[in-house]
Amino acid sequence: MKSPGNTFSRKAIDFFINLKTPKTMPAGISILNPYNDKEVKRITENFYGKFFNDTNERILILGINPGRFGGGVTGIPFTDPIRLEEHCGIKNNLVKKPELSSGFVYSFIKEFGGTKKFYSKFFISAVFPLALLKSGKNYNYYDSNELYEYLKPGLITSLKTQANFGIRKDTVICLGKKNFKFLNILNKELNYFENIIVLEHPRYIMQYRLKEKNLYIKKYLEIFKSLLT
Repeated sequence: MKSPGNTFSRKAIDFFINLKTPKTMPAGISILNPYNDKEVKRITENFYGKFFNDTNERILILGINPGRFGGGVTGIPFTDPIRLEEHCGIKNNLVKKPELSSGFVYSFIKEFGGTKKFYSKFFISAVFPLALLKSGKNYNYYDSNELYEYLKPGLITSLKTQANFGIRKDTVICLGKKNFKFLNILNKELNYFENIIVLEHPRYIMQYRLKEKNLYIKKYLEIFKSLLT
């Protein structure tokens, strides 16, 4: 059963499954577009239909761009095939390989109260919604000025479109301190979000601050819950 056209889910589904890969890219950079895959389109329909089938406003959370083992595979930001099944209840035939960022995000979501509660209040996406690769490894949209300037018009269009899903304008949560630098520039042009809250990126936490993981989860919880009061 398809979501009605005015729901958050329908707008999100239509946005993601219709994302187009640029025909050309700066030398050495490639894009993974999981939405070309029939299984990922099914997952996208199921995920957003399950958690976002309403017209409620949500707070936007923006990562950098999807990783090759997480959203670059499943089409769901910060969600690898394992957490997609175990936490979201969506079975899939994708290779069950874990992603560091996804591990942190779903540990936090569990402490928040679970996927249903979390996704009723928040929407996770990325400044650039497709995975970027260089030499077979994850690459960020801001890692070279050439790439950033090349992608910039699309970044603005993407943010404008996602803001119309049903996003609160008072606050956006930015994951990653360097991501904040560029999102802040884009937001000044858009003049959309009144306040940007920046948090340490989940991958940074898992890769460099693993022993402090629980402290970061506590920090996330305090900030996210404070936005709902």
